[in-house]
Amino acid sequence: MFAKNGAKIFKQRCDQCHSVEAGGKHMTGPNLNGLIGRKTGAMTGFQYTDAIKKKGITWSPETLDIYLPNPKKYIPETKMVIAGLKKKKARNDLIAFLVKSTKPPK
Repeated sequence: MFAKNGAKIFKQRCDQCHSVEAGGKHMTGPNLNGLIGRKTGAMTGFQYTDAIKKKGITWSPETLDIYLPNPKKYIPETKMVIAGLKKKKARNDLIAFLVKSTKPPK
């Protein structure tokens, strides 16, 4: 249920700049496949800002919950243009979708 609601949020707020499928292309933002467990700025073939590369965190549901309400506050100088997801339920739903949909293929 949460991932289904998260898919709607992703389509409304994220898929203009990001893709999630394995082998998906980079857009304005990087492809998010394999996001959970990856260090910031580590997706091959995408030009990240120095701020993202230097942040040095590993993406997890917990770090996404801190990041998504206000990306520019958490990582100043990020190119991310979304104002943020202030509502906790919307964030939880989006994070559930990202966890499910960005798992790399085995």
